[in-house]
Amino acid sequence: MALLEVEEVTVGYVAGIDILAGISLRVEAGSVTGIIGPNGAGKSTLLKTIFGFLHPRRGRIRHDGREIERSAPHEVKRLGVSYVPQGANVFPQLTVEENLQLGAWVERHDRARVGHMLERAYEAFPRLREKRRHRATSLSGGEAKMLSLAKELVTDPKLLLVDEPSAGLAPRISQEVYARLVEARGRGVTILLVDQNITQAVAVSDYLYVIEGGQVRRQGPQSDFAEHLRELIRDSLLGP
Repeated sequence: MALLEVEEVTVGYVAGIDILAGISLRVEAGSVTGIIGPNGAGKSTLLKTIFGFLHPRRGRIRHDGREIERSAPHEVKRLGVSYVPQGANVFPQLTVEENLQLGAWVERHDRARVGHMLERAYEAFPRLREKRRHRATSLSGGEAKMLSLAKELVTDPKLLLVDEPSAGLAPRISQEVYARLVEARGRGVTILLVDQNITQAVAVSDYLYVIEGGQVRRQGPQSDFAEHLRELIRDSLLGP
């Protein structure tokens, strides 16, 4: 069953210039769906549109059967959708723990549940436990990315939108971030993943879409892509 359906969506940042040109895709509940393609293909724009930062000029977006293409980000968030943008999405002057508490804000009246959520976050990201009393400004780039991800995962969202989770990270940190995404999928979190790290994206995704020029150029299960990584990487970096 599809948790997310994008149907013939056309959207751009300015009138007359469309970044997504009638794109359609489905994200099955409990899956990791990867979005890959060359720079400028519209990958990040797709996530921003799903989360409500942009509204389509045409087309429909359904989350769990409910149309959300005209919803504001805070309304989409209330439906159980979380978004991890590129870079570090943290409150720099707050401590690590305060950032995580804000991630669990919807559960703030249940202190025991919030405590359990934070403990699980620290188990998943032991480095954050060590820095729990430190301001986010003191974190390294990799630690800030971990905090961004942990803050959005703390409530086990129904759908997690993740944009370039490994960008700028050392390979070891990148692997740790991907391991946490796989763990989240194991807890039932559905993930829509955009990444230029083609090898990692293919490895963790159940189904993949290649988009170019704001449209789907290729799609299929992970097995259809795993044997053609060299060609896929070339096309994703340079365009077909």
